Amino acid sequence: MTVKANHCETMSDVRANVDRIDRLLVALMAERLNYIEQAARIKQSRDAVRDEDRIEDVIAKVKAQCRVDGFDEDMAERMWRAMMEDFIAHEFVKWDGLRS
Repeated sequence: MTVKANHCETMSDVRANVDRIDRLLVALMAERLNYIEQAARIKQSRDAVRDEDRIEDVIAKVKAQCRVDGFDEDMAERMWRAMMEDFIAHEFVKWDGLRS
């Protein structure tokens, strides 16, 4: 997927596009969270919640996509690692809640 931003003439145009993208990102994050919650249900062991190999696999795939779309790999890695830590923490809570 090649990313092309809309041309903006005013700050209102810029802000409207940023707000549009934020709405899309929230929807995608909500979808991702649903899959994390399904993983909490599916994983049989609490030790499986944090999977270092999977974390590194995700980072590698994100960096590869950055090269396609022209996004800064270091910035993306920082963002994804922080995001994944929050999702992992949420998955632990869900995993424990399903089994208590």
